[in-house]
Amino acid sequence: MNPLANFMNLILNENMKIYRRTRTWIMFGFVLLIPLFVSLAVYLAGGNDLSGWSMMMTESYILYSLITVFAVVVAADSVAGEFTWGTIKLLLIRPWSRSTILLSKYVATLLFALFFTVSAFIVTLLFNMLIFGLGDSALSSTGLSNWEYALRFYLLQFITLIMIVTFGFTMSSAFRSGGLAIGLSIVFLFAGSMITNLFALANKAWVKYVLFVHLDLTGYVDGGSGPIYSHPMTLGFSLAVLAVYFVLFNAVSWTVFRKRDVAA
Repeated sequence: MNPLANFMNLILNENMKIYRRTRTWIMFGFVLLIPLFVSLAVYLAGGNDLSGWSMMMTESYILYSLITVFAVVVAADSVAGEFTWGTIKLLLIRPWSRSTILLSKYVATLLFALFFTVSAFIVTLLFNMLIFGLGDSALSSTGLSNWEYALRFYLLQFITLIMIVTFGFTMSSAFRSGGLAIGLSIVFLFAGSMITNLFALANKAWVKYVLFVHLDLTGYVDGGSGPIYSHPMTLGFSLAVLAVYFVLFNAVSWTVFRKRDVAA
């Protein structure tokens, strides 16, 4: 069997580990049901004149936080869980390199996040279209169609999700502790905006290169100048900074996982 087929089998094996767990389908149930319950609650409370698009975006903010947490849990358990249960030894006796094993886990985690993200887009759109109707209310102030606005929002949020999941994956690989990886990643997710606001007070050029500043890219959706108004930036600059941290996180993951005596 060729190397690509072997790698695809590894990814398939990792996906089977993820989707055969009851917790995965409980997580998916939250993604499906939260938009329905929120939309129905708002509608029954007298908000039947609201735009389905605006409700969709409100629910999408909520779901993205949840999906990020869910993906971090999967990422943390993907590596640290193997050590906890001792199953890492079963992987290492097979004819795959450590880098290949780690990459398959990482890809499977990102596919999990992508599946949940696409599902969130579909269910929030369908439920709000059925309950409120999409109407003519514009989300953008710069001429973007509502479809373009929503798709840009999801794409930029998914980039942030990738960064936080990659950080959690790195912590899981480096410290073999799922709890530590989940805890630190959640701090990244929920404390990022607060830390960004603190950095906004500093009139220093180096602020532009701090990771936290670039974890919320939604300021660029409608042509804005970035997350900090006192430090105007472009989307290209933010993506470049994130790319540097992305490479750094993955370099740590692969180096530690390959060098450490994981079979011990």
